[in-house]
Amino acid sequence: MTAEFRRLGKRGAYRLGQLRAQGVGEGVRPVPFQPRFIRANHHFPVSVWLLGLAAGSALIVGAAAVGWWFGPFLVGALAGVANRIGAWSVRVALPAVIAVAVVGWGAPLAWAALHGQPYRALAGVIAAIAGLPASASVGFGLTLLVAAAQVVAGYWLGRALSMIA
Repeated sequence: MTAEFRRLGKRGAYRLGQLRAQGVGEGVRPVPFQPRFIRANHHFPVSVWLLGLAAGSALIVGAAAVGWWFGPFLVGALAGVANRIGAWSVRVALPAVIAVAVVGWGAPLAWAALHGQPYRALAGVIAAIAGLPASASVGFGLTLLVAAAQVVAGYWLGRALSMIA
């Protein structure tokens, strides 16, 4: 009886160590979870990407000033190519690109509406024509939603084209 107490808790006690001989190895310890956006496997630092996002927003503002309604699509395509090169996760890059489009279209709309342009009334009419409540905020929201859809379509096209080349 005392011999069993001496064996208790020791390696090889009660022939449990023979399982390894049958092909069952020791369990692998789990690796601690680390989100992908924290890992440092990007080709450029975060400051370069933030500068690129600010430049993309400025390009959309400039395109809106000229009247190019397809500006978010072009910026999205450029962001898709740049993201493919820079190796950022889509989960991180896509919301950032959508934010660029919303800021890029929202800034000129807000600026014009605050400086007396008739965009509020026009946005209400566009919302009413679309079958939505005739409100300026609904019209502006619809416009920003279209810009977000354009930038997402451009982003995916840019990623696809960069995979081909």
